[in-house]
Amino acid sequence: MTLKTKAQKPSIIKELFAFDNEALEGADFIIGTDEAGRGPGAGPVFAAAVCFKYFDENLFKLLSTLNDSKKLTEAQRNELFEVIIQCAVCSIQSGSVEDIEKKNILNTSLDCMKHACMDVRKHLIGSECKVLVDGNKLIKNFSIPQKCVVKGDSQSAAIAAASILAKVTRDKFMAALSKDYPEYGWDKNKGYLTAEHIEAIKKYGPTKWHRPKYLRKIL
Repeated sequence: MTLKTKAQKPSIIKELFAFDNEALEGADFIIGTDEAGRGPGAGPVFAAAVCFKYFDENLFKLLSTLNDSKKLTEAQRNELFEVIIQCAVCSIQSGSVEDIEKKNILNTSLDCMKHACMDVRKHLIGSECKVLVDGNKLIKNFSIPQKCVVKGDSQSAAIAAASILAKVTRDKFMAALSKDYPEYGWDKNKGYLTAEHIEAIKKYGPTKWHRPKYLRKIL
């Protein structure tokens, strides 16, 4: 599979993998994890975990546009999604609106990361793994060695890949959900509280997919 979108400089993709390689510190594999959907006022939060068991020039070419998901176009993210799924050990998990309401968004996000990482770990039995967590919060009650990486999705190949899987999955989920709730424009705003979204909430009221604590100031 080759990417049709314009590739970034080869050195950037190699720098992302070099970061992961340096972070091993005696481990066999790096697992990168990131989330998507902490900010929106509607919909679940998603987290993904990714482990590249190998990397070479061919993989660099396939992942030539890899970067922080927020810096990529939707087309680039969708293309990279398919490559990552084929070339890495991956897991994508979600946290419900009910979980977010009960445990708060941070704890729900970290729980999703934990489940995703443990799922990937099942496929790496017998190997020593280290987890790189995007952001400045470690996963709670976690047995695998881990390290926080602030802005990790622009430094680590595994975290960048995880950010893409989480965002693409969540965006598609919200677009599909929008077919049942077209008045809220989730296919475009993905649940974020844009001016149009807020007006729709005031006009039609919240749905079961809205996060109550996020709507307190609106309602």
